[in-house]
Amino acid sequence: MTVNTTLSYRKVILAYIAWWALWCVAQTFLLAQSFALHLAWQDAIVTQLITAIAGYAINTSMHAYQPSERNAFFVVFQSLALAGVSVWVMHLIMGWLVPEEKPYLAWLTTTLEFRFGYVWLMLLLVAVLTWFWVYIADSVESAQRKEAAAQLARDAELANLRRQLQPHFLFNSLNSISALVSHQPEQARTMVQQLSDFLRGTLRQDDHSLVTLEEELHHLALYLAIEKVRFGHRLQTTMAIADETRVARMPSLLLQPIMENAIKFGLYDTVGETTISVSATLNEQHLVIHITNPFDSGTVMNRPGTGFGLTSVQRRLYLLYLRNDLLATERNETEFITTVRIPQ
Repeated sequence: MTVNTTLSYRKVILAYIAWWALWCVAQTFLLAQSFALHLAWQDAIVTQLITAIAGYAINTSMHAYQPSERNAFFVVFQSLALAGVSVWVMHLIMGWLVPEEKPYLAWLTTTLEFRFGYVWLMLLLVAVLTWFWVYIADSVESAQRKEAAAQLARDAELANLRRQLQPHFLFNSLNSISALVSHQPEQARTMVQQLSDFLRGTLRQDDHSLVTLEEELHHLALYLAIEKVRFGHRLQTTMAIADETRVARMPSLLLQPIMENAIKFGLYDTVGETTISVSATLNEQHLVIHITNPFDSGTVMNRPGTGFGLTSVQRRLYLLYLRNDLLATERNETEFITTVRIPQ
């Protein structure tokens, strides 16, 4: 940011010098039609140099104190005062440089009002351009501050979502371990080890990290291993993963709450075997993942729960991609389908 700002400032200075140099050449050409060349270029250099210095003074003062619309008269007053001082200094300098050029000095005296008008208009132009420059710079800086504040808020919300999600999952897992300890200690020990492996993997990821689908499926497999200890043969999964999708990038630990939701609505009210399917394809620069679970419309309305899982996924996708259309759900008489689209 500092380097870019320095380069931009240098470009402005060079453009400012070039602007006054151009006017100096134009004035020299015009005066050379009536006076000797040495008088023409001296007059032009003195006029444009003093005007440029006065313009720089206005530029500096407006960077330190930018007038608002209510006190714009300050700019007018400042430019008038500087124009008057500039013309007076021009007259003094030219009288000192060419005291012997009486016809020129007489002409110079008769053109003081014209010079005053010219210098004043130039200074007003510098003031307007400076005001516009500072206004744009302040607007950009304000937008950057707002974006930084919004980003901090998104980061805090992402961290909060994750803090809520982990206890949600741990509560279910620890309840299952507690139920297994007395009757099936070996399974309880296995589940503790699997839970440890899963949580170790989650600690390596942050809220913004992107992983490949292959890595995400590995985390999902650890989670499913824990759930299969709870549900045994009743929980079955099928994976239809297109080869080209395995290297696609996606937010880490995104599928676990979706799968948890699918298990909740697919197995809790059944006693038989239930199959949850996961598919992934690439479509129009999006990684598209479908998770499908059996659905019983007669029992779902009475099931307790807050629905935090899918809500947290949708909110997280919005915070990361600023889009509300990346998570969709649909249901029919027998299936509930959750679709996630991840921009690539």
